[in-house]
Amino acid sequence: MADGAVVSLWRYPLKSMQGEELNASPLNDRGLLGDRALALVDVETGKVVSAKNPRKWPAMFDFRGAFTAPPEPGGPLPAVVVTLPDGSVISSADADFDETVSAALGRRVVLASAGAPRPSLEEYWPDMAELAHQETVTDEAMPPGTFFDLAGVHILTTSTINRLRELYPRGRFEVRRFRPNIVVRVTDDAVEFVENKWVGQQMRIGDEVVLEVTDYCPRCVMTTLPQGDLPKDSEILRTAARHNDVNVGVYAEVRRTGAVRRGDPVTLA
Repeated sequence: MADGAVVSLWRYPLKSMQGEELNASPLNDRGLLGDRALALVDVETGKVVSAKNPRKWPAMFDFRGAFTAPPEPGGPLPAVVVTLPDGSVISSADADFDETVSAALGRRVVLASAGAPRPSLEEYWPDMAELAHQETVTDEAMPPGTFFDLAGVHILTTSTINRLRELYPRGRFEVRRFRPNIVVRVTDDAVEFVENKWVGQQMRIGDEVVLEVTDYCPRCVMTTLPQGDLPKDSEILRTAARHNDVNVGVYAEVRRTGAVRRGDPVTLA
C-alpha cells in the first residue's frame, strides 16, 4: 500500500521568481528538469539575486518565469519567458533582457545559467528570537554548479500545511509560500509534521523515480513575504520556528531518474 500520492508539482525556471505548476516532469540527477536553471546575478556584488534578502530585492515575487516549451531530457533547455510586475513579458533569449529586467528591479543584473563553481547569495535574518541570527545579512553558499539553496528536490506534505493552519488559524498557509517541488498527500492525512519521520528514508514515486530524503528544510524570511493576494506575515515563519525548529518540509536527492506525475503513488522505505 502506498504511503501517499503526488498532488502537485512545481518548477521555478528562474531562481526567486514565481514559477509554474506542472502535471508531469522529467527528473534528472539534480531534480525536476529545468528547476532553478537560471538566476539573476547582481553586477555590483557578483552574488545571486534572491528574495532571501528582500531589503535589496523586494519585488522578486512580482516576477514570474515559465519555459516556452517543456524541457526534454538530453536536449537544450528552452527559453524562459518572464512576466514583469507591469504585466509585460520578455524572453531570456532577447538581447535586451538584462537591461529590461535591471530597469524593473532598479539594480543592474545579468542573467546566468547554473554552473558557477561557488555561487552564493545574501540572506536577511529578521529580528526574531527563534532564528540563528537576528537583524543581519549573511552570505550563504549554494551547492557547487547549482542555484539550489541546499539540495535538488524540496518535498512538502499537505499534512504539514494543515498542521501550521491549526497552530496559527489567521495565517494564510499556502503551498506557494514554501516553494516546494513535490507536494504529497499522505494516505492517512494526519495533521502533523509527517515529513520529519522521512529523513534517511528512500521515497519511490510512481514506477521510476527514487529519491533519498536527506534533511529537514529550514525556512527563511521568504515565507513571510507578500505575493499575489498573500499578505506579508511574519507569524508564518515564527509559527514554524516555535513548533518545528523553523523547518517546513524536507530535502531530497535523486537516486533514480525518470518521470514524476501528479497522482503518482509515493512509498517510503
